[in-house]
Amino acid sequence: MFQLSKKLCKSVISQYEPKSQWRDRVFLSEECKERFLTTSDIPELAESGYFMAGLAELENGYEVEREGVGVHTLLMTLEGGGLLTTANSVIELLPYSLILLPAKMPFRFELHPQQTRWKMAWVLLDNVPKWRDIVSIGQTVLPFQASEQVWSLMNLLHLEVGGRPSYRRLLISEMSRILAGIQAKPFSSSIRVQTLFNDIESQLHLNWRVELIAQRCFLSKEQLNRVCKSLYGVSPRSRLIQLRMEKAVDLLKYEDWTVSMIARRLGYQDPHNFTHRFSKHFGCSPREYRKRMQA
Repeated sequence: MFQLSKKLCKSVISQYEPKSQWRDRVFLSEECKERFLTTSDIPELAESGYFMAGLAELENGYEVEREGVGVHTLLMTLEGGGLLTTANSVIELLPYSLILLPAKMPFRFELHPQQTRWKMAWVLLDNVPKWRDIVSIGQTVLPFQASEQVWSLMNLLHLEVGGRPSYRRLLISEMSRILAGIQAKPFSSSIRVQTLFNDIESQLHLNWRVELIAQRCFLSKEQLNRVCKSLYGVSPRSRLIQLRMEKAVDLLKYEDWTVSMIARRLGYQDPHNFTHRFSKHFGCSPREYRKRMQA
């Protein structure tokens, strides 16, 4: 149990300890918001082996402790973070992670003490053969890049309460397909880094920081640096710059795009910073580079 969590999550928080005694308890502050997807409102959930599901935006206090329930619990974190306590470990729940809690095992999860909010989706699965492969993984935490997809599907389901059964079945089927892809063996650190940099390449306008990249890959900054140098021969920051400069060259081919527009498209809010970085990388300014291409 928890053989994977040491590789995928931050280190255990020292002031918290595993538990040996449990009680059923639920606490939500007044600032917490939860939307429930129940089989009463969406009977198609029961048809597909779901007991219940929900969307949670939690602030200023949240805690759920259970001695052991008859359904399987999945938590998918999008933003902020939580803290999971079991009989064996205390683990931080980071963005783009999934926590799997099989039935009849005690646990407590709560808002992370160093976070102001925790945005997550949760699913309770009936204890039926359909979910046997997922449950066989055991109580653990896994990287889960599909957190936003599940959130979006569940949000659409919530909007369809009292709506179209055929559309609800379609949404539930897609959610089941995603959950069925959960694997016991996590992706290697190299594959996680490659996958994230592929995503970064399509979102270069975002404010990517090394700390965020490391967090999304479930690695420390030092580990991320080693993997990046092994894969690309450069540091994570240098790889990010490489991707932006390569895209800059492509965009400079289009004369309708001004240098300022290109800078913002690549995540540089100050065009002067972009020009400085480009000149350092290529030995000339973006405008000079464009003129050379047109000659």
